[in-house]
Amino acid sequence: MSEANGGGRVTPELMKGLASRRTIITALGIEITEATHDRVSGTMPVNENTIQYAGFLHGGASVVLAETLASIGTFLHIDPNTQSCFGTEINASHLRSRTSGTVTGVALPIYKGRTTQVWEIQISGDDGKLVCISRCTCAIVNRPAAGTTSGAKGEPASTQEPE
Repeated sequence: MSEANGGGRVTPELMKGLASRRTIITALGIEITEATHDRVSGTMPVNENTIQYAGFLHGGASVVLAETLASIGTFLHIDPNTQSCFGTEINASHLRSRTSGTVTGVALPIYKGRTTQVWEIQISGDDGKLVCISRCTCAIVNRPAAGTTSGAKGEPASTQEPE
């Protein structure tokens, strides 16, 4: 494992970098509170950025929180200089609604393979009651070498120059 990803822990430098980017993580107010090889947790406010038209926590916002936690967990297992990771499948069961407060997600790995990881994410409300349970599969892929382009649909990278 490369030290570039904090040696398996989210470092203050990494968190500062994440927080400074304008991404869906910052747009929804997601904050990572813990990140190790075997557990990633974070919070998300239930507010005007995360509710749907009727005023309830949007299921899609819960899915974003879940995939964020799983992706960070997978990231901690790769060498970011030579690999990337991406969510490839996610499901979610929305069990309770929320109209305010904060939800907290906790992601635990179910399977940690060389090219695939599967994480279970439980999202709870301020009262500790389960709001959503999700499972996310993440793929680990090698980055193309410098000067190559990646093939379509996971095919090997081409070393030919683009026309």
